[in-house]
Order: sequence, then C-alpha cells, then structure tokens
Amino acid sequence: MKKLSTIQLLTAFALCTALLASCKKLIDVDAPGVLEEKNMYRNVYDADAAIIGLYGRFLTLAENYVVLNELRADLLTTTTNANENLIQLNRHDVKTGNPYANPKPYYDVILNCNDLLYNFNQMLAQKTLNQTQYNMRYADVASLRAWVYLQLGIHFGNVPYISNHIPSVTSLETLMQSDAAKPIAFSALLDSLISLQESLPYMDPYAAGTDLVTTVDGYSTAKFFINKKVMLGELYLWRGKNNDYNKAATVLKQVMETGGTGDFFTYRITGASKGDNNDLAVGYIRYNELDEYSLINNNSQGWRSIFARAEDRLFGYEWVWYLPYNSLFQPMNPFTKLFATNFLLKPSQQAVDNWNKQVQKNNFPYDARGPKFSYTMVGSEPQVSKYGYNANTEKWFLYRAAALHLAFAEAANRDGHRAIANALVNQGIQPTLGNRITNEGGPYLFDARKSDNPQVAADWYLNNGLRGRANLYTVPITTDSTIAIENMIVDEAGLELAFEGRRWSDLLRIALRRNEPAFLADKIYDKLRKQNDPSAATVRAKLMNKENWYLPFKW
Repeated sequence: MKKLSTIQLLTAFALCTALLASCKKLIDVDAPGVLEEKNMYRNVYDADAAIIGLYGRFLTLAENYVVLNELRADLLTTTTNANENLIQLNRHDVKTGNPYANPKPYYDVILNCNDLLYNFNQMLAQKTLNQTQYNMRYADVASLRAWVYLQLGIHFGNVPYISNHIPSVTSLETLMQSDAAKPIAFSALLDSLISLQESLPYMDPYAAGTDLVTTVDGYSTAKFFINKKVMLGELYLWRGKNNDYNKAATVLKQVMETGGTGDFFTYRITGASKGDNNDLAVGYIRYNELDEYSLINNNSQGWRSIFARAEDRLFGYEWVWYLPYNSLFQPMNPFTKLFATNFLLKPSQQAVDNWNKQVQKNNFPYDARGPKFSYTMVGSEPQVSKYGYNANTEKWFLYRAAALHLAFAEAANRDGHRAIANALVNQGIQPTLGNRITNEGGPYLFDARKSDNPQVAADWYLNNGLRGRANLYTVPITTDSTIAIENMIVDEAGLELAFEGRRWSDLLRIALRRNEPAFLADKIYDKLRKQNDPSAATVRAKLMNKENWYLPFKW
C-alpha cells in the first residue's frame, strides 16, 4: 500500500506507456525499483503518476463489478462451463471462501485512495501542489473512493467506513480488527458519502491543459476519470429523501448539457442519421427499412458501434467514463474469459424474452439491441457480445449517456415530473411534448424548439429518447403514476444497459425505495424458473428477507 514500483506506475492501466510517453514529465522518476513514500510526492507530476497507479489498481475491480451486478440479478446466468463460485452467485447461495464475496479488493483501492488524499493534503501544505492542482486531484480521488464505497454498500450492506490515512506499519488484517473498522449502516454510509461529495472543491472534469488530459492513439484520457457530478447524482438517487431527487436531477442535467449551447449531440441521445447511418441508433439502410438484412450492424455505424467504434467524435457523444485494456499490460481483460474464451456466463432466458417482447417501428417483433447487438447465437447458446466486438478497443464500460438519461428520468419521475421522465425514455422531448420549451423550470427546462421562421434550432430538438433511438414503439402508460413510469424505466434499463454492470444495483435501489422485497425476488425467481433451476422457489423465499440481499462480510 505504501510502496509502488516504477514499473507498476508505468503499466498501471492499459496504454499507460503511450500515455506517459506523451506526458514525459509524469515519468521523471529516479530509477527503476521501489520508490519510498517520501520520494513519491515531490511535485504535481508525482501526484499524477500516483493517480494513474490508483486507476490501475481500480481496474482490478472490473470483473467483480460486472459479475456481482449482473449474475446476482435477472439478465445473466451461468453456462455449463461455470465454476462453483459463479453458480453460488447465480443461486444466491454464497459460501465462505467465494472470491467474488471478498471485500478485500475494494478496501485495497480505498486505502490507496486514503493514502493519496493524505499526501495531497501534505503537498498543499508544503506548496508542492498549488490550490488549483490540489482541488482537481483531490476531488477525483475522493469521488473514486465514493464509487468503491457505494459498491461495497450495495453488495455487503453494513460495512466499515475508513476515511483516514493508515500508517504503513498497519496491515489490512490488523486494521479490520480495530475499532476503526466497525461496520456502519448502508444508510449512514450514504450520508457520509454525500456529505463529502457535496463538499468537494472541484466538480468538473480535469481542465484542458492538465497533464493527465491528453489524446494518445485515439484515446481521450479525459474519459478515463470518474465524473464527479454523476457520482453525486447517483448517491442522491440511492438515498432518496427530502429534496434528493431534485438535487439528483440538477447535477445530472448539468452533465447531460456538457456540450453547452449549440451542441445537439453530446449526451443528448439523438436518433438515426438516415442518409448516411453515421449514428449510434438502431437503423436500416434508407428505403430498405422493411428488410431485416439492411440493419446497420458494424463496428463504425449504428447502435452496435457504441461498444466497438474507436474513440472518435461519436464515441464522445455517448461515453462519459470508460477504461481501456491492452493485452500488453496487467490487469488483463476479464470479460474475454467470462463471455468468450471460457464462456462461463450467458444471457438468461428472461433477458432474451424481454428483448423479444418489443416491437420495432418497422414491426419486426424484437428489440435489435438484444439478439443483434447485446448477444449473438453461438450454436444453440446466446453469447454476450458487447465486450468483444473490437479486440483493438477492449474496454471496461463504466458510464454512458443512456445510463445518464435513465438516472435523470428516475429522479424526475420521483420529483413529480413524470412527463419529462416518460419523454426521455420513450421518443424524446419534442416528439412527446411538442415543439416548445418545457415550462417546468429548473433542471426540467428543455428547449426542443425547431423553426425556420424565425430561425431556431434549440439544444434539445434532436433528442429522440432511448426507445426512439432503438427504433421501438412507445411503451404505453395506462396509469399515469410514479410507480408505472418507474417500472418502465427499470425495464428499459434492462434492455439498454444489459451486462454493463448496473442491473443488481437498479433492482436493489428500487426494492429498498419501495420497501418491496417482491420487486427484486420475483425477477430473480423468473430467471431461475425459466432455466428450470430447482432452486427457484427457495431463492425467491430467501430474497423476500432483506437481510439476504447482501453478501456476508467475511474478512
């Protein structure tokens, strides 16, 4: 925790050799070998090298993140190749020693965060970091720590909250036996995380000109780092009390409007570009929309390209946060093992059925985001394909515009703005609410006007909604209620974000908010029942008890 080798710093995450070669100051270190702590924090370049090393450590959580959030939920299941540890997670019967139920990797990252934060404070006091340099770096590391803590709370419930620097002589095992490691309730953890996130001195992405922000071989490193406003918005959604939903909508809307006035595309979920298909939508060759074989299905056009395209302009319209992998560096991409090489996990029948219940606007009886893009058939088995389209651009997909819009819709719905939530999920602001400025004010003001006389092209006029972008008909809301729209949002999240590591979190958050165990238990039951798993009824009964929603915290 206290010593980082130069090699570890240089190979911390994928492509960091190229990154650091372009920012030579970052690798102006003494010599290969071990750097003592006193020599690690001499200037801003050392601070940046430490941040790169931290994100390299963070990258080791990718497999746990996807496996726990998807396999414990309803859209992913095991294949016949799966090991006992994965089978236990799928059946909610985790035994002692299951490596996926080990909290240590999370605390390893957290204690590294604490270490950096402590040393950044020292550097500010010693004036080896100026205030601006300190603000950006401190806020980044603190936000990353909040993300890790949120995952701990989601999967383990009551967990130790350790926010102080720990001397190097203290081992992790010793620390966990101390009073500092006394668990606190998930609700108290959320309070602490929100309080700190609200107090951060800087909430924007790293400023242009910062050495950490560069472009190497097409990779924009600006998107390697957590978005602080998204983190705060997610925390507000989880706590969900007092004015939290309005607060969540406010900060999430700021991210949705990252491009500013005149940018119609960045994070705004636009539809198909029918003339050239250079878009991120489910689309067909123009004038051949009734021919299934004219579906745009390649790595540089259409909805599939969200996960396959190089880091170009359109990539930037969708992706808020990602980390790349490269076969030359550690850690290796875990998703190849899970979904391809060893084929351990696959879409559940429930996930397949969900996509097959949708109808496209050309009346094809399925959602192309599923059987065409999110999975493909290999023999008689469905195989997750989101992570394997382009071996040259393998990534951990962490956050994108679709998740941002769904989170905003969730907040808006709970804040009493159901029409806005419905529009963003279905066909978009203008097609749903008309050619106007919404009159709801605050974060719920959307200018979707388009006119030739007078000439107006407002920022939201091209917004097409998630289902509009997917070429799907609107989901009818027969009862205009908060619960009905929330159910629609959760269902759409499953169709859009399947296998990206968000599903268990979504189900758990809604079940906690409603105090409705059956909301979660029934979805897991349906998954197991459809695959003829004899444990289905037992698992449902188990999940009707909230205590069983969490993994055992065993050190």
